[in-house]
Amino acid sequence: MFETVIRIIGPYVREPVVCRPYDPRSADVAKRMGEAVRHHLPEMTVEHIGSTSVPGCEGKGVVDLMIPVTPEQMGPVKALLDALGFQRQEAPVGHEPWPESRPMRVGSLEHEGTRYNLHVHVIPADSPEVETQRRFRDRLREDPAQREAYVARKREILAQGITNGGDYSEAKGTVIEGILKKDS
Repeated sequence: MFETVIRIIGPYVREPVVCRPYDPRSADVAKRMGEAVRHHLPEMTVEHIGSTSVPGCEGKGVVDLMIPVTPEQMGPVKALLDALGFQRQEAPVGHEPWPESRPMRVGSLEHEGTRYNLHVHVIPADSPEVETQRRFRDRLREDPAQREAYVARKREILAQGITNGGDYSEAKGTVIEGILKKDS
């Protein structure tokens, strides 16, 4: 389906959730992944989302990417991610993985001597989630008080002993909703 694809993605390493300082190299990792996808599918948009896309935001350190797709693009994008070495998501204990109609692929990439875990969210372009992801990222970038509230909530969750990725994500829900509703 594609010209020769170089497998640049390593295995995803499941780790307990921690709150790591912001790493500016995450932006370079996201850029490399975008270039790798666009090399084979030049029409695709690959966006850096999540905490690692927000300068100064502490988080798990997982580089989250979003690829909005039309129905015709879904199959080729999933095939390319597989060819690059991405794996299907294994959901945290007690949680379901994202469905194949809105998949998440996982993997890792070595960059400047550090292994970065990756989550690639392949989202139907007409889904409201695409705009929600952008709006959340942009609000955290623009408003230091919102960013600090988000990080504070993450620390509270971890202080409660919650380190399962699915439980952690669910526990962040209320602060995320509040940030998204602010000045809507």
